[in-house]
Amino acid sequence: MFFGPGVRGRTQPTYPQLHIYTYNLYTHIDFCTNSATLQQSMTVISFLNQKGGVGKTTLALHVAAALARSSRVLVVDADPQGSALDWAAARSKDPVAFPVIGLPKSNLHKQIPSIGRDYQWVIVDGPPRVNEISKAAIAASDLVVIPVLPSPFDVWAAEEILTLIAECAVIAPRLQARFAVNRLFPGTTLAREVTDALAALPDKVPVFTTAIRNRTEYAKALRAGGTALETQRNGPAAHDVLALIDEFVTLLQPKEDHRDGE
Repeated sequence: MFFGPGVRGRTQPTYPQLHIYTYNLYTHIDFCTNSATLQQSMTVISFLNQKGGVGKTTLALHVAAALARSSRVLVVDADPQGSALDWAAARSKDPVAFPVIGLPKSNLHKQIPSIGRDYQWVIVDGPPRVNEISKAAIAASDLVVIPVLPSPFDVWAAEEILTLIAECAVIAPRLQARFAVNRLFPGTTLAREVTDALAALPDKVPVFTTAIRNRTEYAKALRAGGTALETQRNGPAAHDVLALIDEFVTLLQPKEDHRDGE
């Protein structure tokens, strides 16, 4: 009944030159402690899952495109494969509505405050594994989105990233995490099955109500350096993304209200 993900192999991207500070490797608790200063300056959403092929980059770029309609957005490609950078390079006509920079570094949580200071939203496309980059992305985040396919393998693979999030949440209580079901085939019971399976995990991370359907428009748009919000502005793929954005904004609204009053 479940179907498996497809894995896309991309290698050796070229990253923009950024000034990288050298430091001794921090323990995980030090990563989390550092996140308190980040959460006062911008909203950071990271897309993370230790399993590849779950659609992290697709979701990250579409969420960024939706938010960029009314806000200043920066995308940080923290995946050494550089798929988000490849997408930006493939854009052949109109300029992209948001910049994409490469930062697959274990100290990205220290760099985001400076590189993201002029943006309202920073979207981090994380690596397909749990490593020091993943820890740094969690430390930098207000919200960690864990994309999962409706597959038992994705449910099983989520436990390690959930452990890291739980450890960080002890130090950074404002950190939030949610699962996002991706590539769901319409007209099936898989959404309910995977939601029930995720709810049974020990860390009890909620699942977004909106599931992203398995639609070819996402891949078609991305191949040309675009998004489904551009190629079919009022189409069903765009509708799914905007519904998910509504959940993001509602979840993070208390923080936004607080900022507006400052």
